[in-house]
Amino acid sequence: MAVKGGGGKSRGRRPVGAGGRGGRGASVALFLTLGLVAAFAVSLFARLAGGDGAEPVTPSARAIGDPAEIRVEVLNGAGTSGLARDATHRLRGLGFDVVYFGNATNFDRGRSVVLDRTGSPERAWAVATSLEIDSVATVPDSTLLLDVTVVLGEDWPPAPRERKGLAERLRGVLDRER
Repeated sequence: MAVKGGGGKSRGRRPVGAGGRGGRGASVALFLTLGLVAAFAVSLFARLAGGDGAEPVTPSARAIGDPAEIRVEVLNGAGTSGLARDATHRLRGLGFDVVYFGNATNFDRGRSVVLDRTGSPERAWAVATSLEIDSVATVPDSTLLLDVTVVLGEDWPPAPRERKGLAERLRGVLDRER
């Protein structure tokens, strides 16, 4: 007994793997996988090369995450007019949440210090680094409802770094070659 349409070529059917659904699905999956791998590779290269256009971030700032989550008070311990206000502007410009600024109880502070109030010294170091202060101490105080206290001394602001213009740098190079 002969089966109708059983001999020769079957119409409308293709062998699996010859462009049928199995082949198309595998091709799509392969294409998506290659796309994800390529995107990851480009992202990794951009981070390593520093080509993401973002400002450099210090390791301490990177460890704390978003600076807006750090509540800071800034106190003028040197007695110099406007000192706490200037530090507050700098910190707010960097995204920190300065909840209070004003005068300390005394104006006898020689060196600036950043106080960790919650037992999270990495937050205090992020603030200290942003203000170029090299002294951090842990002095917990849960009644203050903040993370960090900055007490500015006579050593703040740090001396401005000397920046030479292009013309001055070229003159210096040419003078050395003579």
